[in-house]
Amino acid sequence: MPAGKMPMNCMPLRSPLVKRCQAEEARLKMATATKNKHLRAKRQKKKLFRANEPLLSVLMWGVNHSIQELSHINIPVMLMPDDFKAYSKVKVDNQYFNKENLPSHFKVKEYCPLVFKNLRERFNIDDVDYMNSLTRSQPVNTDSPGRSGARFLMSYDKKYVIKTIESEEVAQMHHLLKQYHQHIVENHSETLLPHYLGMYRLTVEGTETYLVVMANIFSHKLNVHIKYDLKGSTVDRQASDKEKAKDLPTYKDNDFVKERETLKIGETQKERLLGILKRDSDFLVTLNLMDYSLLLGVHDVERAEQEDMETENQSGDDEDGEDSGGQCATPPDSPRIKDFEGYEVEEREAFAIKSANDAPKKEIYFMGLIDILTSYDAKKRAAHAAKTVKHGAASEISTVKPKQYARRFMDFMDKVLV
Repeated sequence: MPAGKMPMNCMPLRSPLVKRCQAEEARLKMATATKNKHLRAKRQKKKLFRANEPLLSVLMWGVNHSIQELSHINIPVMLMPDDFKAYSKVKVDNQYFNKENLPSHFKVKEYCPLVFKNLRERFNIDDVDYMNSLTRSQPVNTDSPGRSGARFLMSYDKKYVIKTIESEEVAQMHHLLKQYHQHIVENHSETLLPHYLGMYRLTVEGTETYLVVMANIFSHKLNVHIKYDLKGSTVDRQASDKEKAKDLPTYKDNDFVKERETLKIGETQKERLLGILKRDSDFLVTLNLMDYSLLLGVHDVERAEQEDMETENQSGDDEDGEDSGGQCATPPDSPRIKDFEGYEVEEREAFAIKSANDAPKKEIYFMGLIDILTSYDAKKRAAHAAKTVKHGAASEISTVKPKQYARRFMDFMDKVLV
């Protein structure tokens, strides 16, 4: 037998089982190669901050940056005195990413980041939700509810209000922030004071803009049909003709007394609300603050139902029309409350109170204190003296000492709430 040859009866067997094993092995190799190909790492997309002006793009970038940075920090159990003086600051130069929206040079400064993070937690606001509300879509301009003349913006989902403030107000915020935080803690976040959630300084094109973010007093779901700015004063406290011409004017004390007189919320709710307002107004007296207002928004349940029905009818007409293109109308912002007695105010709607079951109308009231940063300083003393000469010492002018202001405000609220 030639060398290297095997007898015919010694050739390896090519059984069906061996063939199947080899085929399965080849299939597994191909599957592994395919799987590895699909698992190839992809670069994460950068977040864009599209807005129609650089200031808003920088605000969105700044909030996103701040929350991302805070997520990597071990948050202390207790705030320290230095936390109320701290700040974080970032300067961006020559950035080219998203240059259609973000300027090449800008600066973002956040004041007291750990303090405001703690306040957000106490107001049951998740940081990621806060970030998404302010960065998914640009904030939109809204009408100012107060007298300050500041610019007001609202997050796209209507949960937060952004207000421009002056450098003096930033200093005032720093002055009261520690006491404000203590007030929130001691009262378990049950307050009608503004829910302050963040404070920033943005520098765009060499111009500094100061902003404070607050929870929206009004509902992000239910429409407000009428609103009032109430101080408990009667001198020059009615809406102007220019104000009344707006789609949703802000009425004042004399308008309220003339049109409504009272809010019927029931004895239990009245006692609770007056207790909160008394604690808040006493707190403001200790800080020598005055000239604040109660912002009141009224949601009319029956009117909302009518608006809802009209919207549904309009939607049906559009569907039957030739130009509808098969699209339905946008659903209304104000959903119908089908069971008013059983309606529960959301936890987020901390400023909401239902009218009493025996009230003339089914309404939901949204209320909170605004413009709380005014000190009774030399300027206000001079205004008080001038108005006293003009209107008389017995007149109910708005510019009075903090203690007198708080007492008059509480007397007015005691008459209004029934």
